[in-house]
Amino acid sequence: MIKNKTIQWLLAGDVSIQYQVYRDLLDTERNDLRDRIEQEGWGKRFLSLRKEDGHWGQGFYQTKWVSTHYTLLDLMNLGISPACKPIKDTLRLILTERKSDDGGINPAKTISQSDVCINGMALDYFTYFKMPEKNLESIVDFIISQQMPDGGFNCMLNRSGARHSSLHSTISLLEGIAGYRENKYTYRIDELTRIEQESREFILQHRLFKSDKTGLVIKKQFLNLSWPSRWYYDILRALDYFRNAGAEYDDRMQDAFEVILSKRTKEGVWKLQAHHPGKFHFHMEKVSQPSRWNTLRTLRVLKHYKIPFNN
Repeated sequence: MIKNKTIQWLLAGDVSIQYQVYRDLLDTERNDLRDRIEQEGWGKRFLSLRKEDGHWGQGFYQTKWVSTHYTLLDLMNLGISPACKPIKDTLRLILTERKSDDGGINPAKTISQSDVCINGMALDYFTYFKMPEKNLESIVDFIISQQMPDGGFNCMLNRSGARHSSLHSTISLLEGIAGYRENKYTYRIDELTRIEQESREFILQHRLFKSDKTGLVIKKQFLNLSWPSRWYYDILRALDYFRNAGAEYDDRMQDAFEVILSKRTKEGVWKLQAHHPGKFHFHMEKVSQPSRWNTLRTLRVLKHYKIPFNN
């Protein structure tokens, strides 16, 4: 059982944290808290920065991390209501303005090929905010066309070629497919379900962060608990995906669990270890300080997989 003082500390945070603590740790759906995300705290701040043209930053993908694309990810991750009208209006703009000839959402008018990693993230927020299935069919077609022979994805495949999938790209596609499935979309769902299983296996073959050939850590960055994740992969993001997707425990997750448990402070929480470099609307949390986001995400993963830890 999670210590009551940890829960109380989490519930002293932003309303978006409160909502997810009740939902994920206390098994209580608090729609009253969800409805407040638009009206106060981080959610209100993000929405207030939306421009008259319906975008944030300089448009769909400029500038990281204040662009429309990454702000929509932030708002989705807050747990804001899927019925939020300003967001739905912006999503309709994107579907009108950003479709490429290959069917994907394309961030750059000067590059003809869409980026599959961006399309995985976009599929996640399009389905979270309940965009019509018909508008997403070409995106699904594009995503399916980009799967690699090893089961995962790499955003360089259709641009400069790639021989091996990327953990960065693969996790973004997995989250998007999981959102598509969770929100009851059906177009080509059998193929996407197969792809999801194969992409999960790609991550598990790497024990979430190790070379499948040498057993060494692929990148130390994968072990850092950062938030927001943006397009970057890390082990907590992967475990939170597996939890959210309802995936069963696999022994190959254990190394990642041990790394995460080793990062717990003596106060029983987890710190924010890094921000990914770029321009921010504002920082929700400070690096090297106790992080409600990382503590919440870690605790819900440990709860889901019934992983014991010293309380």
